[in-house]
Amino acid sequence: MSRPSDHIDAGKPGFEDRDNRPKPKKPGAKKKTNPVVTALRGLWAWLTSMRTAIILLLMLALAAVPGSLFPQRSSDPNGVTIYFNENPDLAPTLDDWGLFDVYSTWWFSSIYILLFISLVGCILPRTAHHLKALRSKPPRTPARLSRLDAYAKLQLDDKWVGREGEIIDSARETLRKSRYRTEIYDGGKRGGLSVSAERGYLRETGNLIFHIAMLGVILSVGFLSGFNWHGQRVLVEGQTFVNGLVSYSSFNPGRFFTPDQLPPYSMQLTDLDVTYETENPNAIGIPLDYSAHVTVQHPGDEPFDKTVRVNDPLRLDGTDTYLLANGYAPTVTVRDAEGNEVFRDSVAFIPQDNYLTSTGVVKVPDGLDEQVGFLGFFYPTAVQLESGALTSGHQDLQNPVLSFNVYVGDLGLDTGMPVSVYSLDTTDLTQIAGGDTDNDALILAPGDTLELPNGLGTISLDKDIPRYASFDVHRDYTRVPVATFVFLAIAGLVVSLLVPRRRVWIKVTKQEDGLLLEFAGLARGEDPQLARAVNELVDTQTQKLVSLRATPASAGDAGNGKSGQ
Repeated sequence: MSRPSDHIDAGKPGFEDRDNRPKPKKPGAKKKTNPVVTALRGLWAWLTSMRTAIILLLMLALAAVPGSLFPQRSSDPNGVTIYFNENPDLAPTLDDWGLFDVYSTWWFSSIYILLFISLVGCILPRTAHHLKALRSKPPRTPARLSRLDAYAKLQLDDKWVGREGEIIDSARETLRKSRYRTEIYDGGKRGGLSVSAERGYLRETGNLIFHIAMLGVILSVGFLSGFNWHGQRVLVEGQTFVNGLVSYSSFNPGRFFTPDQLPPYSMQLTDLDVTYETENPNAIGIPLDYSAHVTVQHPGDEPFDKTVRVNDPLRLDGTDTYLLANGYAPTVTVRDAEGNEVFRDSVAFIPQDNYLTSTGVVKVPDGLDEQVGFLGFFYPTAVQLESGALTSGHQDLQNPVLSFNVYVGDLGLDTGMPVSVYSLDTTDLTQIAGGDTDNDALILAPGDTLELPNGLGTISLDKDIPRYASFDVHRDYTRVPVATFVFLAIAGLVVSLLVPRRRVWIKVTKQEDGLLLEFAGLARGEDPQLARAVNELVDTQTQKLVSLRATPASAGDAGNGKSGQ
């Protein structure tokens, strides 16, 4: 078998590299070398060595560490903004190094590309060697089988003289049944007649499959992940979401994303069911299950109902829709002093504790005499503490209360910069209700309407308080290819570890007192079962000789070189 010159068994008896043997030089021939070509060949040999591939793989793992330590613009743009706000001196320096875009930096991409080239350079020559070896014949029988790792012999009397062909044909049949590739060689009067056999090419095949699969994983993650995208949307019960860029609350596209990748459909959150613990006194009010009942419709088709749970996403048109956070969205209406409605919406309040004590913001930029901001707190089951403050004692709506601190001034909505709908910057605002002001915070129960300070108008809370659910819609083009390549890598690794690579020979030589039947085996790498395999071959062949009405001698233990008769 031909193999790389640096293979562990290159030059070992029975495993010589026939293709790399030195060829005799022609008389008078002079070898010309180009230093540039020599340097490039040396660089290519270094880059395509397995040691270099392992080093590059380790470097890639280390280079990916900052991606988990710092927020990334591709997956957490809000986190990057927060980091800049909290670390105004350090963040620009880290940004210059690309630590907020690790996976698209030149240094990470360089390691990734070099690793890809290295693996390709490792795999292609080995594949060519392997394919050539599969087409080649088993090697000729060594002259001295007794020098090999496992060896046994049988002495046959002179009645077998002249029947060497029958013995070798019988041995070849035995080897073929054991899935060996065989070839018969005639060494003449001195060399005798022999059959050469080898098996275990599946070991190298598995090794190559493992490396090709690893290359496939790298290619899938590096290229196909550029088409991935995911977006988040908050839906209040009764609201409908149409799958389009403008419908998402936040959206994170891959570098190769195009809007036509979004499958056309709409999804309505009809109901959000929550099951609470009611029997265990130590866990009263703890949610046991969340179930979002949605109605899905494709253009021109009839709508159909689905249920989304925390660990049971909605799989639709190649996308996975996961149920994330949930809470309450009280419907708030604001009217001016004349009673004209200037704001009405179901506002999502963000939970702050296990009992859904939540915070939310209402911003009214137009319609009133001033821009007004409401910083609210929602209590599903309001309980008053000894200090007089409110908190929630249960997640369910047993005693819902909504309170607001009121601010007036510039809400910062006209600067052209994006502003979060879930927060209210009170730096440049004036508080007119709640806190240390002369006006108490606005406390509303379902159905209540209260006057706003300074005669600005009124605010009311609807009787029905709907819930909301946050959904993450995810499209991953790498999942199937990566899962396939990982499976192939594991299968190839198992095969390469379990399948032994062996060569065995059976040779019959004529002697003065009869025939000498020799058995020998050689393994590539460690093979503790080699001697056992040769002994089994001796036993099987002995039985066949008996069937040919022969009286064989007893075989000694394979591998000790002392058996005979």
